[in-house]
Order: sequence, then C-alpha cells, then structure tokens
Amino acid sequence: MKNIKSHFVFNRSQQNGIFLLVLIIIVLQLVYFFYPFSSEVVEGREQQKVVEELQRSVDSLKSIAAEKGTFELQPFNPNLISDYKGYTLGMSVEEIDRLLAFREKGLWVNSSEEFREVTGVSDSLLKKIAPYFKFPEWKKKEISNKDIPKNTLSTPRKKQDLNAASTEELQVINGIGEKLSERIVKYRSKIGGFRSSLQLEDVYGLSPEVIERLNRAFEVRSIPQEKLSLNSITVLDLSEIPYFNYELARSIITYRQNRGTISSFEELEHIKGFPVDKIERIKLYLAID
Repeated sequence: MKNIKSHFVFNRSQQNGIFLLVLIIIVLQLVYFFYPFSSEVVEGREQQKVVEELQRSVDSLKSIAAEKGTFELQPFNPNLISDYKGYTLGMSVEEIDRLLAFREKGLWVNSSEEFREVTGVSDSLLKKIAPYFKFPEWKKKEISNKDIPKNTLSTPRKKQDLNAASTEELQVINGIGEKLSERIVKYRSKIGGFRSSLQLEDVYGLSPEVIERLNRAFEVRSIPQEKLSLNSITVLDLSEIPYFNYELARSIITYRQNRGTISSFEELEHIKGFPVDKIERIKLYLAID
C-alpha cells in the first residue's frame, strides 16, 4: 500500500510540469471548440472549387456558342451600340469607348468605313458586322446626294414631326446625344407637346447651332390643341398652361376682373411676376378676343 501511494507523490518540479500540461490541454480544447478554423478553411476551399467549376462551364458555353454561331445578328444602328451590345459583337473595351466618346461629342457615324476609323475595329470584325448596319433612311439619302449639285435636286427632304420624333430619331442630329434627346422628349411631355420650334430654346443644353440643325430636319406639325381665350379662361385652366403657376394665374384673373377685359398681351407685363421674356411662347396658348 505504501508503494502504491508513492506513485502519486510528486516533487515541486513535477507538480509544476503537470499543471502546465493540464493548462495546455485546456487551452487546446477551448481553441478547438470556439475557433472553427478548420471548417472555414474547408468551406473556403469548397467555394473556390464551385467558382472555378462555374467559370469553366461559362467558358465552355461561350466556346460552344462561338463554334456553332448561335448568336444571330439583327439589323441595328451602329451609332447606338451600348457596352453590352459591343461586347456581344466582339468589340474590345477600347473600341467601344472610342465610339461612345465620338457620340458624346454629338457626332454621327454615317458609313461602315467611318465606323472603322472611329472605333479601330479589325477588317475581319467589320466584314462580319457591317452587313447588319442600319442607318436612318433620310441619312442614307443625304449621303447619296452629297455629290449631286444642289440645283439638280428635285424636291427637298420632307421634315419629320417634332412632336412624334423618338429619342433615337433626334440623335441623328449632329450635336444631340442620348442625354439631350431624352431631355427634349421629357420637356415635350411636360408642356404637352411643342407648339412652335421656338420652344426648343427652353430646353436646357440646346445651343443655337443645334436648334438650327433640328429645324432643318424637324417641324411642328401636330399642334396639341387650340388656343384658349384669355378673357374667359378660368384660374385652374390658366395655371395648367406652361410658363404659369397658380399664383400668377390668380393675379391675371384678378386683373381681368378689375379691368373688365384684357385688350392686349402687353397689359400683362405690368402684373408682378409675369414672365415678359416668355410672352411669345404664351401667345401660342392664349388668344385675345
């Protein structure tokens, strides 16, 4: 019994060693239970494998599509190529950027040769996509008539209706890009349709030169509605006309009631807040009878 008890008696050094060993074991157990490093590593490796597998699948599908020619081209306007469209056509990022920068200046590509000069695409790619280029019909006629003397041209090209023009049709004009065309259409909707090309001057960003070019190709044909009588119009109807708000409309109606009738637009210039500089536009909506 005495010999057995001696096996459990340790000196100071042995006791310290045993205590340190137990402490190390406890720390390792805590690390194992509370720091799942092994699962994160395994999970990260599994995710990487999934990503690599998906990438291989995408590359494989692209290769198959290219070999079988599953991407079928449709006629399109090369001036309106977007980043995605350019990518599907096989253009590089630099070539797409050159075209977008060219259009940002308000310039217009008129032929496949000019498209190559602007973008720098290879002859092989141009040969592939050029047959699908679709330029506006009137632009084609304009190009074909360049070398014909002006006095031999029969009749001038018919102008398009400004109130029916789409953003794409407006972008045909040199100096009008995507943003300006959208701004024109948005302003047209806001005022209920243009009544005169004079109102183009109210569109922010349109220079006199661009407006002049617009007037050569477009005209106001479909007038939204007839003029209203200034001497019988109500406050609400007057406030809904462009260039007016409710306060100004009420001031005009009060002035009319005090005077009995309004005999000229010049009388309105004495009303506080009346937009004198817009009087020619206002005459498009109102009449004095």
